[in-house]
Amino acid sequence: MIAPDTSTTLLRDLAGRADHPRWGEFVVRYRPLMESYLHEWFPSLEMDDLIQETFVAIAKTLPDYRYVPDEKGHFHNYLTGILHHKALNALKRQNRRNEVTREYALDPSARGIGNDADVEKWRETVCEVALQQLLADPSVTGRKRQIFMRTAMKGESPEDVAASLAVSRAVVDQTKKRMMDRLRELVERLKHAGNI
Repeated sequence: MIAPDTSTTLLRDLAGRADHPRWGEFVVRYRPLMESYLHEWFPSLEMDDLIQETFVAIAKTLPDYRYVPDEKGHFHNYLTGILHHKALNALKRQNRRNEVTREYALDPSARGIGNDADVEKWRETVCEVALQQLLADPSVTGRKRQIFMRTAMKGESPEDVAASLAVSRAVVDQTKKRMMDRLRELVERLKHAGNI
């Protein structure tokens, strides 16, 4: 995606006031770039949270930021640099969580999981790990991921998703079914590893 032109007056206005009405313009201008960047480099991460965190960070740093492209580079590079840093931190948190949940998946009884509530919690964790593995799979394209997340996770109607993505209802149904089948396979593998 082509980066938007930098507006020095926009940056100056926002640096002067954290509640400036031009923040809406800033979001409209830069959010598509941020979404595109995350789709390409960090497709398994929750996009909205990272973009929101980045906007908060930008609001804090803009009063001290000076736009001098010849010395510091273009503003969009500064913005995606912050976004990249936030995404790496999110990946570290996700990986730490995955390490813990994989320990449970390998041997739930060794971790003291015995009563019904613990077993149910462990099964939920297995499903979460399987979902993360599915979404991190490089063969899962952006469109497949979007169809799956919108229909299976968010409950949007297949018709609405098909219309917004300019594909047929059959493509949406087929993609959702294949993704659900793969998710079930991953869950079963994890359950088998944990002897459930």
